[in-house]
Amino acid sequence: MTVKWMSVLLLLQMSCYFRSGSCGKVLVWPMEYSHWMNLKIILDELVQRGHEVTVLRPSASIFLDPQKSPGLKFESFSTSVTKDDLDKAFTRLVDVWTYEIPRDLCLSFSPLLQNVVNELSDSYLSLCKDTVSNKQLMSKLQRYKFDVLLSDAIAPCGELIAELLQIPFLYSLRFSPGYTMEKYSGRFLVPPSYVPVILSGLGGQMTFMERVKNMMCMLYFDFWFEMFNEKKWNQFYSETLGRPTTLIETIGKAEMWLIRSYWDLEFPRPSLPNVDYVGGLHCKPAKPLPKEMQDFVQTSGEHGVVVFSLGSMVSNMSEDKANAIAWALAQIPQKALWRFEGKTPDTLGSNTRVYKWLPQNDLLGHPKTKAFVTHGGANGIYEAIHFGIPMIGIPLFGEQHDNIAYIVAKGAAISLDFRTMKRADLLNALKAVIDNPFYKENAMWLSTIHHDQPMKPLDRVIFWIEFVMRHKGAKHLRPLAHNLTWYQYHSLDVIGFLLACVAAIAFLSIKSFLFIYRKFVTTGKKMKSE
Repeated sequence: MTVKWMSVLLLLQMSCYFRSGSCGKVLVWPMEYSHWMNLKIILDELVQRGHEVTVLRPSASIFLDPQKSPGLKFESFSTSVTKDDLDKAFTRLVDVWTYEIPRDLCLSFSPLLQNVVNELSDSYLSLCKDTVSNKQLMSKLQRYKFDVLLSDAIAPCGELIAELLQIPFLYSLRFSPGYTMEKYSGRFLVPPSYVPVILSGLGGQMTFMERVKNMMCMLYFDFWFEMFNEKKWNQFYSETLGRPTTLIETIGKAEMWLIRSYWDLEFPRPSLPNVDYVGGLHCKPAKPLPKEMQDFVQTSGEHGVVVFSLGSMVSNMSEDKANAIAWALAQIPQKALWRFEGKTPDTLGSNTRVYKWLPQNDLLGHPKTKAFVTHGGANGIYEAIHFGIPMIGIPLFGEQHDNIAYIVAKGAAISLDFRTMKRADLLNALKAVIDNPFYKENAMWLSTIHHDQPMKPLDRVIFWIEFVMRHKGAKHLRPLAHNLTWYQYHSLDVIGFLLACVAAIAFLSIKSFLFIYRKFVTTGKKMKSE
């Protein structure tokens, strides 16, 4: 190592001591796909600030590449689950959600989606078993003496590892279906009267019938849909820890919940002291585009460009649908940059360039970008909000329908149905979003809200991680609801007691009245007889 790099590392280490705390050791239980991209932003920043970050990397990992993360330490280990197994499970989930299940009501998610989710749950359960049963790995982690564990709650096991290592842990989370994990583990307050249940596809002020749908969705996710096969997970956690416990209870021990959303996208709701909304933490200033791409963008003149991306997880778009999209893009005066993998559509226009990958953040930050056609993933939504770009939303799966519904309600987007979308629908939506200043003005309004914060989202994330390390937890921020049983939480014992008191008073009152009445009648009869 050169003297220059040694000096840089020494400065990073020293920087921790000049701030409020000392450098810490962070253990990470990661998630795949866009979840990892978000998490990696946090980890890179922790490394920049001098912390030592170790990522657990099972052999089944899809996205975790040590070559692309030189600042992070990876603890690799073998698992019975293969990379192909995990990739197939995720692909099957996306395909079922995108193309097969109906979308008119949450109840239509079952049983097809439930079966696919159970398969993914079993895969992660096997991963977790392989991890904690690896005695060599766990002994090694014990010796490292980590200060904190960071995890994504959608991939269970991080909380179990933290319990075994006896260290505090935090979550980075976008959502769980129906907010069930947040409600029952985190004790979040989610009143269904005005808070749209995630995966309901609702947004903004709800009508009466929408509130009916929202209530049905809440009941469905609370009582029927299982994100994980809880019976199996509960048994495994109890056996591993040597005491009766549940997945929900163990998840509930999280010190902090860092939710990857914010009030520029969400609608206000009650919040707790150990919850912070950090949406857009990955957003950053736009960098110059690659020369070939920059030259193409510059040829757009005053018309500008449209950026089109439906993410990385949709790979089996039909030829008809691809041709419909290509035709619509060919009709607009703007240049179009389209992220697409597949056979080149016959209707592709001369104004459209197809790429297997796009520098999305840099394109959305380019002054010539007029609109963004997106599937509604949280990362892309926040990059568009960051730069004030209006959107055409074509949601496919997961919370994408909800993200687009929120943005539509705030006047910064138009929504289209991927399954029923015709070429004219996309063309009309493009013209409306580009030509009508209403959408651009609202997008800029959301961008202003996003930027007008006392601390940047990423800085808040790092603050809370360091806060938990400094104080070895954040128990003083956890609501006391965690100490209550379900019937105490809903005050059923208090209500029962008060009802019993009312019943007792009513009973005694009636008895007293009857006693006095009988006395009066008996006395009256005696007086008459005399």
